[in-house]
Amino acid sequence: GLPSVGIDLGLTHFAVLSDGTKIDSPRFLRRAEKKLKKAQRELSRKQKRSKNREKARLKVARAHAQVADARREFHHQLSTQLIRENQAVAVEDLAVKALARTRLGKSVHDAGWAQFLAMLEYKAQRYARVFVKVGRFEPTSQVCSVCGVKDGPKPLHMRTWTCTHCGTVHDRDHNAAKNVKQAAGLAVTACRAQVRPELVPAQREEAGSHGIHTGTRAAQRHSTR
Repeated sequence: GLPSVGIDLGLTHFAVLSDGTKIDSPRFLRRAEKKLKKAQRELSRKQKRSKNREKARLKVARAHAQVADARREFHHQLSTQLIRENQAVAVEDLAVKALARTRLGKSVHDAGWAQFLAMLEYKAQRYARVFVKVGRFEPTSQVCSVCGVKDGPKPLHMRTWTCTHCGTVHDRDHNAAKNVKQAAGLAVTACRAQVRPELVPAQREEAGSHGIHTGTRAAQRHSTR
């Protein structure tokens, strides 16, 4: 049968999977974001109420729309790939609205986590897959996925750490993804994590679809959503 996967959504990488796969934004999305930043810089240099400023403002608006389209395309590709290739998918139930009010707000907004999770949810129903959200207050980055000991909070800049109990060296995001999978009951239950997995039924139908043009190497194997 198909495997199960835990997903850790982050800022260093868009997502890290419990099998160790790290997924970054594809080239076409990075290009669109670069174009938007350039347009925003040009706008900030224009004088107020000038014709050139109005042109620059329209250019920024178009660039924003292109980024949104590119991000949606990437999310469709990746969510379809993950749902097709796995029987069960687990993610952390992120408090996206709360995060958006913090200093990480812009990064959370740019990463588009809420949109991506919504796609995973309704596609899981379409493909008859299990979709599990793990309680957002579980310390997935603090617990050793090997021995289950909670090793305390880590500053965001610390990307690797060594468990003081069993000596395992962890990649922070990979360890978190493994803990998400275990906490969801998709592997050996991490009994010390004390989580209550929540099975989330999808309630949306997928709106229109169109062909995939580019994206992650794995996503290119699929021509439909």
